[in-house]
Amino acid sequence: MVDREDLPDRVWTWPNALSALRLLGVPLFLWLLLGPEADGWAVAVLMVSGFTDWLDGKLARWLDQSSRLGALLDPAADRLYIVSTLVALALREIVPVWIVALLVGREVVLGVALLVLRRYGYPPLQVHYLGKAATLLLLYAFPGLLLADGEGWLAELCEPIAWALTIWGTALYVLAGLFYLIQVAGIVRAERAARTAP
Repeated sequence: MVDREDLPDRVWTWPNALSALRLLGVPLFLWLLLGPEADGWAVAVLMVSGFTDWLDGKLARWLDQSSRLGALLDPAADRLYIVSTLVALALREIVPVWIVALLVGREVVLGVALLVLRRYGYPPLQVHYLGKAATLLLLYAFPGLLLADGEGWLAELCEPIAWALTIWGTALYVLAGLFYLIQVAGIVRAERAARTAP
């Protein structure tokens, strides 16, 4: 995997445009979910977000348009969708508050870890493949949870699948966070040892 700092410092690329489009979809998604409660349209926005998440990575490789900005925008958009979706689903009483607390708490802890890294002069660490898998599971789980909140055969079909994806995605998301914290702790220990060495 290419280190983020080795990537070109480009802004105007197709992958970055897709990531920006995904970010603009967050307020639209929240409004659809919490305002008119247009769940079908909200699911459509989530599906478009998931597709553009996959597409921007592919385009970055196909067109050789990887960039530092893209390496920051992509995981930021993922996290923003996850946190905003969780809060909205909790407000609608579709998911229990403890799942929201667990996943949002993970983001807060990693935010503090990022500040620690910056204090020691390090950029954000590379996204772990486990975190990518967890994000993918959760981005599939959330539309399923919305569909399962309805009535009829589709809701019955979606409910067990959506909850399975939610449980697995949550477990992997927390585990990826723990791996990130272990990496940060290793960096901090090494820096402190280097500073105290004669």
